[in-house]
Amino acid sequence: MAITTSDANRANQAYSPPSIAFFICTNCARENGGRQPSAPGRRPAPLIDWPVEVETVVLPCTGKIQPEHLLKAFEVGVDMVCVVGCEEDNCHCLEGSRRAAHRVRYVRGLLNEAGLGGERLLMFHLPGTAREDMAAAFSAQGRPDRGEASRTPIPSPLEAIRDEIMARLESLGPSPLRGGGAAHRAPSMETA
Repeated sequence: MAITTSDANRANQAYSPPSIAFFICTNCARENGGRQPSAPGRRPAPLIDWPVEVETVVLPCTGKIQPEHLLKAFEVGVDMVCVVGCEEDNCHCLEGSRRAAHRVRYVRGLLNEAGLGGERLLMFHLPGTAREDMAAAFSAQGRPDRGEASRTPIPSPLEAIRDEIMARLESLGPSPLRGGGAAHRAPSMETA
């Protein structure tokens, strides 16, 4: 029996690795595990070893994320979306983490109404650095060393977040929106 092109295409569609969209505040994705203030204009991506395909979007503040950014991630075929922001009482933008949490709750409701399941959208909070950055601004010893190029490996709170995301992803399986070509290419999301 010969295998046709359509048979091969169906086999490729049967399995494709899971994917995640990971939105993180730049103040949670810090050099030296968050102990050093960010250099102006830099948005470091956290060093996370993911066992699946992940599109990481580093934001100036999670308060910048809009419902359409979260929905677009699902539209392009990701299986799970995660937002990581500062603790609400330590946000550089004062209300950014609260706004993000409100928007995540809103989009979860939309996902539940659409039958996708709001549990595919997660939000986590990390300590943030607003207080530390303010103290560093007033202290000569607290100024960051701009010449330091090394970054420490993933801080343990991010490891815990990664592990929780992977456990949830395993229990939920692929997104019902995965299909055709969307499930086989890396998602590309732009947040301006």
